[in-house]
Amino acid sequence: MFARLSAQTASRSVHQLSRTTIQVTFSTQHIPGSYAIVSNGALQTASIQPKGSFSNSNRIVASRDQPALNILFGRQKLTSARFASTNATAVQSNTKHITAFTAAAAGATGLGYLYMTSTVSANLADDGLHVAKHPWSHRGLTETFDHASIRRGYQVYKEVCSACHTLNLIAWRNLVGVSHSTEEAKAMALEVEYTDGPNDQGEMFQRPGKLSDYFPRPYPNDEAARASNAGALPPDLSLITKARHGGDDYIFSLLTGYCDAPAGVEVREGLSYNPYFPGGAIAMARVLYDDLVEYEDGTPATASQMAKDVVTFLSWAAEPEHDERKKLGMKAMIILVSLTGLSIWLKRFKWSTLKTRKIVYSPPHH
Repeated sequence: MFARLSAQTASRSVHQLSRTTIQVTFSTQHIPGSYAIVSNGALQTASIQPKGSFSNSNRIVASRDQPALNILFGRQKLTSARFASTNATAVQSNTKHITAFTAAAAGATGLGYLYMTSTVSANLADDGLHVAKHPWSHRGLTETFDHASIRRGYQVYKEVCSACHTLNLIAWRNLVGVSHSTEEAKAMALEVEYTDGPNDQGEMFQRPGKLSDYFPRPYPNDEAARASNAGALPPDLSLITKARHGGDDYIFSLLTGYCDAPAGVEVREGLSYNPYFPGGAIAMARVLYDDLVEYEDGTPATASQMAKDVVTFLSWAAEPEHDERKKLGMKAMIILVSLTGLSIWLKRFKWSTLKTRKIVYSPPHH
């Protein structure tokens, strides 16, 4: 069984010049062996090399006075013919080698990084108990904050947390349009006295607060805060959900995770046991108990409800632009997807004439 490639068929896949060498290659699995080549009646022998190139000791030449080229072989069906200067098998082989080397290098780099940066500890007392994931209403790609919960959370912060913790990055004006109206925010600011000045006599004076003022500090300085909390400095809560591993889940678990120390664990006087805190001993005592505050909207003030609300408030305080960012992101995605579809259509429209044209070689007639 032999396959035959005439000059008319070869012209569709081989650009014949005035004088050039033709090399036959296979795109499917080949069988090495010897084959016969007939070029204008002259029988020549050739063999398939291990990598699939169809070579001959005597070069096969096509010229103007030899337009007919017949190739006969019996073990493998001919699939493509190319110039010797365009070796597709070699190009594909080099591409595979480069891809394999790149994948191996990337894998080795990743494994080395994981090995060098591995800090896994089996001692939960050192790192704290792993927190569970909770279904926060603002976690979805299209979800926003629960503003009623933000208002309740501010109430918990004001009546409970503000006695020790600061919120230095939030001003009264930030509450407007989020949890309170302008009149409510102004009224709350007026309840606080701020030190301002100097006046015309060069003296500092006290004045009522205004919307541009930031939330008041519970202590005049850090030393006073440490002296009032057994040497521990209460952290600022402005970015606390971003600064702690676990974020919202960690803060919620910490507020609701107080319990008695297990047998064999000793907690120094003045400290409380909380398994979610690294080391287990925390200077902040439990502060949330059922019915500790009375919500304006009548929501039952359980300990878990107050923890959920204050965590939502602190999450908003760490990212006040959260809702606006997601809204702008949705608009940007709609625009980008539309432009991407338009670009694909325009590219296909512009290139369709080039990609669908066919180049046919017509040998000269003598």
